[in-house]
Amino acid sequence: MEINTLLYFLMSSVIITIVPGPDNMYLLALSLGSGVRQGLALTCGLASGVIFHTTLVILGVAVLLQQSPLALQLIKYIGAAYLLYLAWKAFHTTGELHVEGTASKQQFFNIYRRGVLMNALNPKVLLFFLAYLPQFVSMNDPDMGWHFALLGLIFSLQTLVIFGLIAIGAGKIHDFILSIKNFNRIMGIIQGCLLVLIAGAILLM
Repeated sequence: MEINTLLYFLMSSVIITIVPGPDNMYLLALSLGSGVRQGLALTCGLASGVIFHTTLVILGVAVLLQQSPLALQLIKYIGAAYLLYLAWKAFHTTGELHVEGTASKQQFFNIYRRGVLMNALNPKVLLFFLAYLPQFVSMNDPDMGWHFALLGLIFSLQTLVIFGLIAIGAGKIHDFILSIKNFNRIMGIIQGCLLVLIAGAILLM
């Protein structure tokens, strides 16, 4: 694969990632409300979800799902239900903020898993990769699978970097707002609203 193709793919991927959307807005809200560690956990989960969708494209599963309306509908409803469950939990967030350094490894893993599932159960992301990745790979290329894997890795890494910067920046602001009364409750409501919007977007696609 030519270096110019990789550079064009990287630039277009960065633009796609930094454009305000449900994922980075939710990441921003979570990092503001819970701090850097939780934001980075979600970042790692979302980036891992990219690898999942790339693998489906390579294996041809994405094409099979695209040709099966029932399977896509099932994934859509499962994904929306999961997001609405997360929204319900966010709406019931109570108490004041705590220093994020006390977050356990289990909490980190739970948020990481949330990011993976948010991405993996979103058929909109799958269809995006099914349409996006082939634009940069020749269908007659004998190494097509490896090239898809390379592009997926690049997209995942740039997502990790950009979302990581968002998480760190918002998390640092979090350190200055620990004293705001009921801020945790406010951010819980904001996070819940964003999750409901993401779920709605999935159901309407």
